[in-house]
Amino acid sequence: MAGIYIHIPFCKQRCRYCAFYSSTLFNMKEEYTEALCKELFMRKEYIAGEDIGTIYIGGGTPSTLTTEQLKKICDTIYSNYPIADTPEVTIECNPDDLTSEFLEQLRELPFNRISMGVQSFSDAQLKRLGRRHTAEAARQAVANARAAGYNNISIDLMFALPRSSRTEWQETLEEAIALHPDHISAYNLMYEEGTPLYRALQKGEFAELSEEENIEQFQMLIDNMKAAGYRHYEISNFALPGRESRHNSSYWNDTPYIGCGAAAHSYNGTSRRWNIADIKEYIKGVENGTLNFEVEHLTEEERYNDTILTRLRTADGLPLEWMRKKFSPELNAYMLQTAEKEIALGNLKEENGHLSLTEKGIFISDAVIRELIYV
Repeated sequence: MAGIYIHIPFCKQRCRYCAFYSSTLFNMKEEYTEALCKELFMRKEYIAGEDIGTIYIGGGTPSTLTTEQLKKICDTIYSNYPIADTPEVTIECNPDDLTSEFLEQLRELPFNRISMGVQSFSDAQLKRLGRRHTAEAARQAVANARAAGYNNISIDLMFALPRSSRTEWQETLEEAIALHPDHISAYNLMYEEGTPLYRALQKGEFAELSEEENIEQFQMLIDNMKAAGYRHYEISNFALPGRESRHNSSYWNDTPYIGCGAAAHSYNGTSRRWNIADIKEYIKGVENGTLNFEVEHLTEEERYNDTILTRLRTADGLPLEWMRKKFSPELNAYMLQTAEKEIALGNLKEENGHLSLTEKGIFISDAVIRELIYV
């Protein structure tokens, strides 16, 4: 099985924590859709011989496209790629785009999973982030999606937000769980250089939460999700039984995928390639039949490091027999030798032929992973 990722780098709002918004580029959606479809056709041999098990349309906000544009993209995929019998087909949406009318139109397309960026159920926090939806709009979006027949809904949350309190985060977690989504992703807010939020931080408009506060909110997240029956299957991801994201799991499990669109990444098992990020240059290149991209051919050591970086973030961790078959005896020896110290410290565990993070290790996962990286 393989996957397809479609990157839609457009947004209706000027979010403080992201840099997708551009009023000029927002008007180029039709040109961009045409370029996407052409790239999909031009690259249909990239993962030849693989059935497509997952399709993910994400990035900025795909729900800013019209359903006609989304249909054109889906039709191009289904007419040029071998699609598995029961694919997972996801679209990312803003909560306030999920009106009953839009969802009714969306039901005519292959999407069977919706992922929405809720971020918080605090209107004060949403305002600080520059989000255009409210907490009530997020609640209504989930209700509308359920009423439209969608039974696989994921919501994104953020913790360690500016001036956030323990009480505020607990209320957001309780609100999220009460909606009973099938999947919840929760990310620590990152202050990306060049974003309005980063500039506000540099000006001293607010301070980052302390490391202790970050850890406390992450622990609250884990405790609340576990109590509600969600499986913590990847550091930032929680799912009801059987509702793990198949597409995201493919990234962690070394599954090939093709990424189309500006800045989209692809992986075929031996190399990675990524398209130019500039939207205008991307469109120009596709129109001229010359894709603008860079490629990196991976050495065995680089593939090993990628595996450590991704699979060790998951609850299943590293399957040792699979690692033995995939990598050289030298790399396997290095992995086991460096893992011994982390096992002794209680950060890693070896169970049922898998090497994985312990509950303690999850909180210092970056440091543990660095130990196993081959330099």
